[in-house]
Amino acid sequence: MGLSVSTEIILNVEGLETRAAILEDGRLVEIHHERTVSQRFAGNIYLGRVANVLPGMQAAFVNIGLDRNAFLYIDDVSPAQAGHEVDGETERSAGRANKTSITKLLTPGQELLVQVAKEPIGTKGARVTTNVTLPGRYLVLMPTADYVGVSRRIESEDERSRLRELANELRRDGMGVIVRTVAEGRPVEDLQRDLNFLRGVWDKIRSKSRKANPPSLLHREYDLVYRVARDFLDEKVDRLIIDDAEEYRRTLDFVSSVMPSFREKVHHYGGKEPILQYYGVEPELARALKRKVWLDCGGYIVVDSTEALVSIDVNTGKFTGSTSLAETVFRTNMDAAVEIARQLRLRNIGGIVVIDFIDMERQEDRNRVLARLKEELSKDRTKSNVIGFTGLGLVEMTRKKVRQSLDDLMTKTCPYCEGRGKVPSEVTTAIAAERDIAAAARTYRGRPLLVEANPAIAALLIGSGGQNLERLERDLGVPLYIKGQPDADMTQVTVTPLDDESIGEALLAPVSPGQQLEVVIEDRHVGIESDGIARVDGYVLDVAGAGDRIGDRVRVEVTKVYRTYARACIVS
Repeated sequence: MGLSVSTEIILNVEGLETRAAILEDGRLVEIHHERTVSQRFAGNIYLGRVANVLPGMQAAFVNIGLDRNAFLYIDDVSPAQAGHEVDGETERSAGRANKTSITKLLTPGQELLVQVAKEPIGTKGARVTTNVTLPGRYLVLMPTADYVGVSRRIESEDERSRLRELANELRRDGMGVIVRTVAEGRPVEDLQRDLNFLRGVWDKIRSKSRKANPPSLLHREYDLVYRVARDFLDEKVDRLIIDDAEEYRRTLDFVSSVMPSFREKVHHYGGKEPILQYYGVEPELARALKRKVWLDCGGYIVVDSTEALVSIDVNTGKFTGSTSLAETVFRTNMDAAVEIARQLRLRNIGGIVVIDFIDMERQEDRNRVLARLKEELSKDRTKSNVIGFTGLGLVEMTRKKVRQSLDDLMTKTCPYCEGRGKVPSEVTTAIAAERDIAAAARTYRGRPLLVEANPAIAALLIGSGGQNLERLERDLGVPLYIKGQPDADMTQVTVTPLDDESIGEALLAPVSPGQQLEVVIEDRHVGIESDGIARVDGYVLDVAGAGDRIGDRVRVEVTKVYRTYARACIVS
């Protein structure tokens, strides 16, 4: 505590994606993505049309032109924007008091100007509000509200009073203003310039809304580079580094006009190595997608996400300590508290989080671990709330959901395991394949069958020395041709009927006696240790004398071809 932290913002601008990495003391703590292939909606302003009103939920769904209608809750409805008076109540109190039905504010088919407050996530549509906010560098303009607010992070009461008075003098009647944290200590000229810009933006939005037909996009939130410079560049940031020359010049112009004192903090990266690789961000991103995260002390945490919550488990791992078990556990938990706070920011995890720290006997140790967790979370811009230890010794906390998690953004649900993280074992798949083969044998009544599967599954179906294949043919009374397909998924088994056995023979053996070819020795033969196993399109080659050549590429000559494998020898 009390030590200054070196903060750098690294901006990587590429064709399909722009990434902003925030580093504290050289370590990645936040990553922000913007992709041209996937649209960003938060902050966008639309002229929408009310699709339906649900009095039971005190909410409405609004068509704003996206795949799913947006959700509008009564607390986010400004009566002035909705075009209604509400029993003489003020705009701010009407929604929050919940003393009126939403049916008195909104009707189906009504046009409505709304702003996206939350991105559509998963199966949920966007959440919108009629209380529009336009953020600038020092101020946030609220065209539909009528009050002045000052950031709670400005602690000096004298400065808060000064800024509130300035904001009241500058704003127009009927328009609200929030003074942002970065406005602390700024002169009135800076605030006036910022407010003039925001008023111009609002005037353009209102002008477009009068001519547009719903659903229509009236204002798109600014791109990631602009937002990062506007929202993140402050006294605590040492450098903002951009690898794209054009974006660097554009950002420099913006910073020079709005916050000239920070101009020297903006730099252009012209190195040959990709910027995120140079600053060590790419390896950190790869680790951020893994379940297990190692701690500096040798312990580790495991992060698991479910529909309901995120669970984080702490383990001592390779850390054995040097004094006592209690000290080892305490040290691991303290390191874990720091890393958990970092991972929540880095992965952008939101919602309910349950942390299973290693059990500590001393209440003093539990308090210190909890204090460390809260201290690290205080560096996070996104609001979190640590409830504390439960009766079961788990720490409960929440973190506000603002945008997609890193996991949702960069990965998709596995089509094979459907998100369970497990697939059937090779033996389970082989047993299921035998049932499919038996069903096909009954259906096609004696016709030969071609079975294609991953080589590991094919090997189990054939069995050692072809014994399992012989059993299957004897039990089913049909010729079987089992072919390994290296590209096949472990759970994918295809059974195809053939017109006659000659087709199966031709399909099965991709080699012929006397043929020479280069192969890689993959394994040692299970039954004959001096031999090695190679494969050609999944077809097995038993290479005599190659048991000690695993991993080597060798030239072999095929000596004899069988239905399930071929023999070969190394050509000297």
